[in-house]
Amino acid sequence: MTLSTSLPSLVIFDCDGVIVDSEPVLLGFLRGELAERGLDLTMHELENDYVGGTIYTLADKARAAGADLDGDWPSRTYEKVFAHLRGTDVPLVRGIVAALDALDGAGIAYAVASNGPMPKMEITLKQKHPAVFARLEGRIFSAHDVGYAKPDPRLVLAAAEQAGVAPEACLFVDDSPTGATAGVRAGMRTLGYAERTDAARLAAVGAEPFHDMYKLASLIGL
Repeated sequence: MTLSTSLPSLVIFDCDGVIVDSEPVLLGFLRGELAERGLDLTMHELENDYVGGTIYTLADKARAAGADLDGDWPSRTYEKVFAHLRGTDVPLVRGIVAALDALDGAGIAYAVASNGPMPKMEITLKQKHPAVFARLEGRIFSAHDVGYAKPDPRLVLAAAEQAGVAPEACLFVDDSPTGATAGVRAGMRTLGYAERTDAARLAAVGAEPFHDMYKLASLIGL
């Protein structure tokens, strides 16, 4: 399939690390949780090996690496994460508002496709950044609701289908190799936001790395 280099009809964003700069907060919290259960990881190891999935997939990897996690650990940890986020500052990614403004100015629609649960996005977006949430409301897709998590492409394809846009007319933006893989598999031009991620790892799965969200509009062709 030849990917379109013309302006997209729909831009689909990941949430954590692309719209909200939540990953340092989340990873620091999860690192402590795993250390208490026998798996002491560095932040670099967490970022490289565990980012991009759900807490359920993280738990599977952590158990394989030696963590002592029972079957209820993921659901309990989600509740702890929600409580932690409510009391923590979670800023927007620098440049994301400018990117949304540029898309609005060009009449290009946008949506969100995240492996995170909707209650988490209601905290990090609706409660902490209501103006941004209002721009995205009704166009936020969670793997927990759709039933498929990235790297499965069906999550991002669900966002495209609701908008009535063919995959090849979409642009997908994610900051993890796991997430970027979903966009590539869906047949979408995929940009890999590499402010915190190794650009080479994003490129290896077929994404086009970039480091500055303020430059997203020019990368799209606006």
